[in-house]
Amino acid sequence: MHTVVVGTSGATAQDVIAVARGNARVELSQDALAALAKAREIVDALAAKPEPVYGVSTGFGALATRHISRELRAQLQRNIVRSHAAGMGAPVEREVVRALMFLRLKTVCSGHTGVRPQVAQTMADVLNAGITPVVHEYGSLGCSGDLAPLSHCALTLMGEGDAEGPDGVVRPAGELLAAHGIEPVELREKEGLALLNGTDGMLGMLIMALDDLDTLYKSADITAALSLEALLGTDKVLAPELHAIRPHPGQGAAAANMLAVLRGSGLTGHFQEDEAPRVQDAYSVRCAPQVAGAGRDTMAHARLVAERELASAVDNPVVLPDGRVESNGNFHGAPVAYVLDFLAIAAADLGSIAERRTDRLLDKNRSHGLPPFLADDAGVDSGLMIAQYTQAALVSELKRLAVPASADSIPSSAMQEDHVSMGWSAARKLRTAVGNLNRIIAVELYAATRAIELRDGLTPAPASRAAIDALRAAGVQGPGPDRFLAPDLEAADDFVREGKLVAAVERVTGPLA
Repeated sequence: MHTVVVGTSGATAQDVIAVARGNARVELSQDALAALAKAREIVDALAAKPEPVYGVSTGFGALATRHISRELRAQLQRNIVRSHAAGMGAPVEREVVRALMFLRLKTVCSGHTGVRPQVAQTMADVLNAGITPVVHEYGSLGCSGDLAPLSHCALTLMGEGDAEGPDGVVRPAGELLAAHGIEPVELREKEGLALLNGTDGMLGMLIMALDDLDTLYKSADITAALSLEALLGTDKVLAPELHAIRPHPGQGAAAANMLAVLRGSGLTGHFQEDEAPRVQDAYSVRCAPQVAGAGRDTMAHARLVAERELASAVDNPVVLPDGRVESNGNFHGAPVAYVLDFLAIAAADLGSIAERRTDRLLDKNRSHGLPPFLADDAGVDSGLMIAQYTQAALVSELKRLAVPASADSIPSSAMQEDHVSMGWSAARKLRTAVGNLNRIIAVELYAATRAIELRDGLTPAPASRAAIDALRAAGVQGPGPDRFLAPDLEAADDFVREGKLVAAVERVTGPLA
C-alpha cells in the first residue's frame, strides 16, 4: 500500500485504481491546502454581500430564484445533502464508492469549488479509515453529475446515514466516524453543493473498466490464438506487412499478440491437409485482430476522455482565479457517457466473435477432425455443449447491454435540468458487460485448451503450452468424461479475471501489447 498525494492539477488513472482497489492512503499537498484556503476566502467574501450568488446564498436548481438569508444557509447546505441522498436499490460496490469519493476530493482540491480545507481533510480521513458510504444503484441521471450517489457520500461526512466499516459491517455513519476519531463536518455556504456536483461516479467506473478491459483484450488475443491452433488454422494472416497496409494501431497490436502466442506452433498451417481443406479460415478466426483491434482503438479514445476529465474541475458554480464565481454546465456527463456506451458496444462484439470460435470448435462439421462437442464419448457424453449455451446467453446479454444509455434523456427539476446524460446508467451496464465478457473469454479458453490437447501428435506453441499448464495447475481439468462443469468454468473465469492467463503467456512471449 502506498500513498497518493492529491494536488491542484488533477489525478491519474493509476491514482484512482490505487485508492479504489488498492486501499492506498490519501494525503493533501500543501499546494492543495493553499488553493482551498484562497478559494474559500472568495466564497466568504461573496457570502457577506447582500447580492444573491448561486450556490452561495440561493436555492438550487429550479429553486435558485430564492435568496437565502445568512441564518438559514447552514441549514440549506445540510438540507441539500439530506434531500439529494435519495438513492434506491442495492448498494454499489466498495471500489466504486471509493473511486467516487476520491475523485470528488480531487476536484475539491483544485481550488475551484470554495470548500474549506478541513472539509477536504475529512474526506481524506474517511477514505484512509476504510469507511465506505452506502451508495445505492439508482438515483443518478448523470447531470448535474452523479447527484444522489455523491449525496450519500456527503451524508457520511456529516455523520448521518449508513456506511460500511473496514470490517465490512454496515453501521450508522456517526458511530463509524467516532470510532476512528473523525469529527463530522458542519457545512457552510456552497459546501453542500460542491460535494454533490460532479461526474465522479461515472468517471471512476470508466477508469476501472479500462483497467479490466486492458487485461481482457490481451486475454482475448490469447484465446483467439489458441482457437486458431485448435482449428489447424493459418497464422499467415497475422503477418505484420498485412496489417501495416491498414494501419489501425489496435489491429496491429492484436495481430502481433496472436503471432507471439503462436510462435513455434506445430498445429498451424494444416488448413489444406485435412478432410475438408480450405483456402481461408472463417471470419471469426481470420478477422480476430480487426475486431479486437477496433476495440483497442475505442479504449484509446476512452482513455483520452478519461484523462481530460481527470484534469478537470467539475462543479457549479466554480471559483475562477480572478475571483469570479460563475455558473456553468461542466457537470454534464455527455463526454464520459458516450465512451462508456462505446466500450459496451466493443465488448459485445468481442464477446460475439469469441463465442463463434467456440461454437466452431464444438461442431464436428467445422472443427476439422475434433470430436463432437469435444466429448470423450459423444452420445454418452455431451462434452461442452451446454458450456457454449451459457456462453451464448452471456453474448445475448452483452448485446442488450450495448444499447446506449446516453441516447436517452429524461427532464428533471421542473424542466430546469431538461437534458441529462444518463452516464451513471451507462457506467453501471458497462460493469456488467465487462464481467460477462470475462466469462465468455473463459469459456473460449476452456474449449480451446481442451481442443488442443485432443490434437494427438501435434505440438502446440510454447506459449500455448504454458497457458494450458497454468490453467490445469489452477484446478481446471482437461479432456475426459462428462463431469460437473460449473466449478471448472468458474475457476477459468477467475483465472482470466485475475490476469493469470496473460501472466502465464507473457512468461514465454514477453510483454503483450
